[in-house]
Amino acid sequence: MNSRSLIRSATLLDVAAITSIVHEAYAPYIPRIGKEPAPMLDDYRQVIEQCRVFVLEADGAVRGVLVLEQEGDVLHVQNVAVCNQARGQGLGRQLMSFAEHQARALGCEAIELYTNELMTENILFYPRLGYRETRRAVEDGYARVFFRKAIQGQDA
Repeated sequence: MNSRSLIRSATLLDVAAITSIVHEAYAPYIPRIGKEPAPMLDDYRQVIEQCRVFVLEADGAVRGVLVLEQEGDVLHVQNVAVCNQARGQGLGRQLMSFAEHQARALGCEAIELYTNELMTENILFYPRLGYRETRRAVEDGYARVFFRKAIQGQDA
């Protein structure tokens, strides 16, 4: 997408678009995992009310979503998803960069996230952004791989 993109706070008017993007992005993993990935089970109306949720707009439509939750001096990326028609255009990287800016603005020392161990694309993607794997564990019936990235220059 060559047009400008904008990342803004999500509102309840974005619930349908967010839900659609999440379901579209995660549906291909159902056969691998054997059940719906955890983000597909979330009620995004509730998520918007409880977390820091952002949407990425491009070409006049919501194309991506980012869900952040601060816990002390760590910012957790709970979900990042881009619609299928916008995949491979750098929007995921743009959202992750935005998450780092948010972490700095909040004075966090690190960003943490996890992905399913069967989402091998993600396990390869996050280290390219500077994340390092910290552990693997089964939580809520999902085999997860945890990542962490230290944030430099919290005064930015």
